[in-house]
Amino acid sequence: MAGQWTLLLAAFLLPGFLLSEAAKIMTVSSSLGGSHYLLLDRVSQILQDHGHNVTMFLHIEEFLIPDLEKRNISYKVISWLPSEDHRKEFKKLFDFFVTEALLGRETPDNFFKLMVQLGIQCSDLLKRGDIMDSLKNENFDLIFIEAFDFCSFLVAEKLGKPFVAILPTQFNTLDLGLPSPVSYVPVFHSLLTDHIDFWGRLKNLLKFFGVSMKQWQVQSIFDNTIKEHFPEGPRPVLSHLLRKAELWFVNSDFALEFARPLLPNTVYVGGLMVRPVKPVPQEFENFIAKFGDSGFVLVALGSIVSIYQSQEVLREMNSAFAHLSQGVKWKCNSSYWSKDVKLSANVKIMDWLPQNDLLAHPRIRLFVTHGGLNSIMEAIQHGVPMVGIPVLGEQTENLIRVEAKKFGVSIQLKQIRAETLALKEVIEDKRYKSAAVAASIIRCSHPLTLAQRLVGWIDHILQTGGAAHLKPHGLRQPWHEQYMLDVFLFLLVVTLGTLWLCGKLVGMVARWLCGARKLKKA
Repeated sequence: MAGQWTLLLAAFLLPGFLLSEAAKIMTVSSSLGGSHYLLLDRVSQILQDHGHNVTMFLHIEEFLIPDLEKRNISYKVISWLPSEDHRKEFKKLFDFFVTEALLGRETPDNFFKLMVQLGIQCSDLLKRGDIMDSLKNENFDLIFIEAFDFCSFLVAEKLGKPFVAILPTQFNTLDLGLPSPVSYVPVFHSLLTDHIDFWGRLKNLLKFFGVSMKQWQVQSIFDNTIKEHFPEGPRPVLSHLLRKAELWFVNSDFALEFARPLLPNTVYVGGLMVRPVKPVPQEFENFIAKFGDSGFVLVALGSIVSIYQSQEVLREMNSAFAHLSQGVKWKCNSSYWSKDVKLSANVKIMDWLPQNDLLAHPRIRLFVTHGGLNSIMEAIQHGVPMVGIPVLGEQTENLIRVEAKKFGVSIQLKQIRAETLALKEVIEDKRYKSAAVAASIIRCSHPLTLAQRLVGWIDHILQTGGAAHLKPHGLRQPWHEQYMLDVFLFLLVVTLGTLWLCGKLVGMVARWLCGARKLKKA
């Protein structure tokens, strides 16, 4: 058995040794910053540490990526900014989108308006000859893009370079060409698990058509950008570009995601943000020690909620924490804390805290999270049960999986009250902790580390000149061929034609018999 693991490890690491020189790789970060930027920062750092020459192409917005200049990075950064008017319009739309979501009023229309602005910014970027020419002159070997911002695909296509993509969200937010049987693969926003009854399958089928229409609407936002910047002959189609990616890395793991069909060029890398554990600072240890064996609760609701905080939600959460015997470490921007709300005696708020190190602490009892994939994967890594409060996008879907796997519960933001925040239930019911530990075992028992998996596959396609051998021909088939509609139509025509001929023959025979009978009587 040990020999098999050795061979498997060698198969992934050998291509790295075979590469004659380091590859030039450009990573393209999403315009939305926050956790999207942090994920690409981690990818860039891993590839740089493993000998490649990495350059990140970054849209810098201070309100989305604060304190960027303080970050210790070893790779090169090429940054750009849209025009001042477009920046102001994007900030206004983004603020409105997040504020409405925090009030429980997230709508597709608000999301479409945000995507329209991203399309306008993308057009601005592709017009910038100075930037695009400098990127062409770099002559990158490979482009690594974050798939939430479709402009990344257009940049890669404009440069004419092979690219790989990472999906920062759950499956089915984009059509990657994966087999997705609606009988057991839940459609995005269906709020279903993989155990689906008849009515659930009916709902899932109807959701499939609805989500497909929404995906088409979002992608069509970039049609004008494509028409403006690509010649008519070889003009790309955005849905085709999604399937053109050499590899798809997915920011999830079997420990969280429901089992489903995957293609050979689809690789799970959920947990890249989990770093080696360091001792927590002494001030944190002093606070934790006050509560002895009761332990502590960690609260971190993500970078977006830290900026856009609802005072009513903060008040209710603070009241719920006051009834706990545990201490509470809460990542919360103190400058936004209302002076009318008295902080509970067992609560300590901080602008920053070492989340991964605290999740690994032996006295942690619970993690209260917004349900972002990066945070969930860190909690799974360390076997910590969760209470989730989804705010944006796919977070509700992430927490559906947490509940289905039974290592946490989810509470909608608009339903938060001191008495409904099920903190004691999850802390005291040991089944949640047991399920979290079981998920941690699944997550940690992979034969390769995430860095080895990421770099191994990148080196593999660099060595083989692409991933054509990993992509089925079905990704290039027209939709009517892929779903066998032409074959079904042919069989239907043949069947109906045969029935028509049989009917005609039966009619002819019947008429002949009738005629013969009449002659006999005559």
